[in-house]
Amino acid sequence: MKLGDFNKLTVVKRVDFGVYLDGGREGEILLPAKYVPEGTQIGDELDVFLYLDQEERLIATTETPLCRVGDFAFLKVAWVNQYGTFLNWGLPKDLFCPFREQKQRMVAGRSYIVYVHIDSETYRIVATAKVERYLNRTEPQYKRGQEVDLLVWQKTDLGFKVIVDNKFSGLIYDDHIFKDIHTGDRVKGYIDQLRPDGKLDVTLQPTGRRQTLTFSETLLDYLKEHDGYCPLGDKSDADDIKEMFQVSKKTFKRATSHLYAQRLIMIDDTSMRLVDNE
Repeated sequence: MKLGDFNKLTVVKRVDFGVYLDGGREGEILLPAKYVPEGTQIGDELDVFLYLDQEERLIATTETPLCRVGDFAFLKVAWVNQYGTFLNWGLPKDLFCPFREQKQRMVAGRSYIVYVHIDSETYRIVATAKVERYLNRTEPQYKRGQEVDLLVWQKTDLGFKVIVDNKFSGLIYDDHIFKDIHTGDRVKGYIDQLRPDGKLDVTLQPTGRRQTLTFSETLLDYLKEHDGYCPLGDKSDADDIKEMFQVSKKTFKRATSHLYAQRLIMIDDTSMRLVDNE
């Protein structure tokens, strides 16, 4: 069985306050009545999340928490006591983050990037804000342009640090960001390059020809939805392009050149139109 994760367990007993599941060497595990799916019978196999209740007993739920053991997550502080901070992770019992695992004292009501793991001494599910030690140090095996999942981590002088696929450290440079992003955002990204230090440069837009084709489709959709007209052209300012489409001027010009070569648009210095609307 996996503590802090989902497990498929068999119903072995029904009681007034729920059902008991076969926990193997851990014994029977309670699934409280409010989480028992309607029509559940003895012998049924249920997919349940296992954690420890207030008395440190294994307990099951069919609810889906905001994260599980092995995840990096952006969680809000519910309350603080003399031992540490308690984070809301979507379950009745809040997730504990000891003071020693905080970079700075966490404040109630604010949210922080943390890593969820099992404490080796207490066997409790806990969080740590010292996430660097849990990032994968092996060399990532990605190809340029490959799509990945990103968790926006923190702002730096160069751009935004991100956690790639819940494993690796990455960076989005400021000049590759064409829309507002914030710490805690989960977004799709694309591998730009692998740096000599093993870290990843990523972008929020597809790279190369894929980027051109993707934005060409976006531009065509815009023209069709706006009577075949767009108030941007070859000489339009890069900031105006960024504000309207969240792409660079380079990407914009590649896409317009692609559409023009296919005779789908006419373009001048300040605007473009669909050929069908001429």
